[in-house]
Amino acid sequence: MYGAPMKPSVAILGAGAGGLAMGIALLRSGFDDFVIFEKSDGVGGTWRDNTYPNAACDVPSHLYSFSFEPNPSWSRTYATQPEILAYLEACADKYGLRPHLRCGTEIREARWDDDSQRWRLRAADGDEHKADVVVSGLGMLNVPFVPEIPGLERFRGRSFHSARWDHSDDLTGQAVAVVGTGASAVQFVPAIAPIVGQLTVFQRSPCWVLPKMDHEHTAEEQEQFARQRFRTRVRRWKTWWTYERADFHADAESTKQQTAMAASYIVRKVDDPELRAVLTPDFPVGCKRPLISREWYPALVRDNVRVVSTPITEITETGLRTADGEEHPTDTIIFGTGFHANEYLASIEIFGTAGRRLHDDWADGAEAYLGMTVAGFPNLFLL
Repeated sequence: MYGAPMKPSVAILGAGAGGLAMGIALLRSGFDDFVIFEKSDGVGGTWRDNTYPNAACDVPSHLYSFSFEPNPSWSRTYATQPEILAYLEACADKYGLRPHLRCGTEIREARWDDDSQRWRLRAADGDEHKADVVVSGLGMLNVPFVPEIPGLERFRGRSFHSARWDHSDDLTGQAVAVVGTGASAVQFVPAIAPIVGQLTVFQRSPCWVLPKMDHEHTAEEQEQFARQRFRTRVRRWKTWWTYERADFHADAESTKQQTAMAASYIVRKVDDPELRAVLTPDFPVGCKRPLISREWYPALVRDNVRVVSTPITEITETGLRTADGEEHPTDTIIFGTGFHANEYLASIEIFGTAGRRLHDDWADGAEAYLGMTVAGFPNLFLL
């Protein structure tokens, strides 16, 4: 008589939404021999890292949540960072993931052992861990990108990336430079503009911005969502379908309509024709990530805010110098310059059969079968 089949041990990298979902799926399927390795001191991933002012999701809350764990208590259409983090922490508690968490443990290397047919994981502290299966939930937005601008090391003021916000000193009355005008800057610039002395926003290229259709959910709405769970699922499905059927072809009718709406919006919000020209892209909506905000344009037209589109050539001891020779005195530089999203799994070295290196195989770009597995790297799965 045959014995019960052996269940493999599993190592999950990252305790963000993906890693938590993987752990929950394993438990629900009867697998309990797994560890979730997380470099920070708790769960949440990007929603633990990004604590900048006004941090929020630009996907509606009822969709930006687990399908198996709807939340009737979202406070608004687009939840903010503290609320999303609290939701993920509550999921970790509810589904019993805490015993499987190993926080403060950053896995720097995963190496397949051909002899034992197992993965050997090396942590930043030198400890080694073993597993039959490795599942990466590290995502693409976990390694901040700071451009290599000459002179940064000699800047005498304070500088930090928006994903590593420095809360040690507030910005009240300071001269602040923000480098970048992407998804994070669109949120934190309006939050800091009223309190700083002077705010200079350095823009490499403009993005289309559409008004954010956001509203608070009333207590009555929350009660209905809690009492009539189907309402939550219906809302989620409608939101999903709206995103799923989006067509971003340049000549698509929806693209033309969205571009016309965005162009009309900037005309209504920015009276200065010179500033409006600087902020207007020369491509349709969808060629870059579309942004949503009702506060972005009002922030940029404030008397203490200036938008500079001339390229930065160097950073001096006291500020930033642009290609036209002008120096912009600055107390604090904030980089809203995104992440190494094109360097997938940049924070870890992975070696497969016969020592082959994953980043060498991906020298021309990351690719995986069905987006999940890579030949030559047994029992490695990517979320």
